[in-house]
Amino acid sequence: TAVLGALVALSIVALVLSLVKVKDVPLPPTVKYGMVFDAGSSHTSLFVYEWDSDKENDTGVVSQALSCDVQGQGISSYASDPPKAGDSLRACLEKALKVIPAAKQSEVPAYLGATAGMRLLREQNSSAADQVLAEVAKTMREYPVAFKGARILTGEEEGAYGWITINYLLDSFTKYSPKAHAWVHPEAANIFGALDLGGASTQISFMPEGSLNWTEASRFTLYGYNYSIYTHSYLCYGQNEMLKRLAKELIVSSSSTRVDHPCYPKDYNETVSLSSFRTSPCTNGSDPRLTVSDRNVTLQGRGNASGCLAAVKKLFNFSACGQSQDCTFNGGDGDSCLGCPHCVSTPFLPLALQAFSAFYYNFKFLNLTEGQPLDAVKETIECFCRRTWEDLSSSYPAENPERLPKYCANANYILTLLLDAYKFNETSWNNIFFQMKAGSADVGWTLGYMLNLTNMMPAEAPVWIKGHVPSLWAAAIAFIVLTLTLGLAALLM
Repeated sequence: TAVLGALVALSIVALVLSLVKVKDVPLPPTVKYGMVFDAGSSHTSLFVYEWDSDKENDTGVVSQALSCDVQGQGISSYASDPPKAGDSLRACLEKALKVIPAAKQSEVPAYLGATAGMRLLREQNSSAADQVLAEVAKTMREYPVAFKGARILTGEEEGAYGWITINYLLDSFTKYSPKAHAWVHPEAANIFGALDLGGASTQISFMPEGSLNWTEASRFTLYGYNYSIYTHSYLCYGQNEMLKRLAKELIVSSSSTRVDHPCYPKDYNETVSLSSFRTSPCTNGSDPRLTVSDRNVTLQGRGNASGCLAAVKKLFNFSACGQSQDCTFNGGDGDSCLGCPHCVSTPFLPLALQAFSAFYYNFKFLNLTEGQPLDAVKETIECFCRRTWEDLSSSYPAENPERLPKYCANANYILTLLLDAYKFNETSWNNIFFQMKAGSADVGWTLGYMLNLTNMMPAEAPVWIKGHVPSLWAAAIAFIVLTLTLGLAALLM
């Protein structure tokens, strides 16, 4: 009888403990995924992102789950064989599916954004551009993801999304507070500008600190705050197109089939066909200075540092804006080969700018990404440009032999763009930071694109369940175990 009474008492206590102070408890948010292909002029990369479904002030707190470089050239290089553009994406798509749970794959939004290489192809052959996009879309639809589109981004979109990426990764929009156990908006947020250098275009994006006469702005709402930024893209001022334009200008100024190239290292030779200049609007195939023949010309490296800088500067038309102090180069308007900016000048630039993509890769190779002063940067570039091809090829045996002779021209181009076009000087140079990664994420436009897209995706309502205070739940379990133990003992007696 005593044991029976104890069992009844313990059962009542366990029942009471299991019912008191029960409250609704939310389950952890589910993880959402998204993927974006960055189809640049020289190569394509796939990025997979993840974020919690409940979001923060309507914007996802996004992290990079995967990056995958597509083998081969950019998709614009497949203009003559569009199906190969789609096939080139398959290996990275297969890799992406391995990191996304199978149960979630069908709801993963998948995008492809093409940049300046495809913008140039569209100018030259719009039907070929459409066919390339159709083939990549066809391939992406074959995979169990929610394909949302393949399209050509404007230069301004590319620049603006790069600006979002930079400021997100540097905690300008939102930052986790251990004290508050929540994401909060930084009280004194530093908003950075963004400098992007691709193969066919370059972009500058920032929030003006002063009044600026501009009619077009990119506007975003991120984590509950509104941002309006200036952004402009300069088509044909990307690194690869600059090299083509430089070679063309050197060739047309000479009647010989052997032409000196001041930027190439001494004793390095490269043979080019005049027909290659007719494949891009940037080198203007209708230029009357170009003969209609397909003859070959040999470019002879001279390793002339000062001559290289002078030749690069001739690619810009700094007098196009007349007496205006706000213009950078080539005047005009719009994202076209010869027209350029809405005008930028140093007083409107922010205190700090992040330079990425080819800005970073070239300066990283020259060990110039550690905040060196401008004089040291110039001296390093001059010394590098004077080195012979034998010296360079033996000093950098692992470097791509097609890329190695181009660093001198690239570096001088970066100097000209930043100093003469954007008007940085010895003092403001220190406000430029060369960076390609922040944490585990790559710097580029794709993360900004995905962040902005999460604003358009509805947040999921949290799932609630009944829960106990942990101490009461533990006590209830203890009493239940004790009751079962006593009951078992009573049966065995």
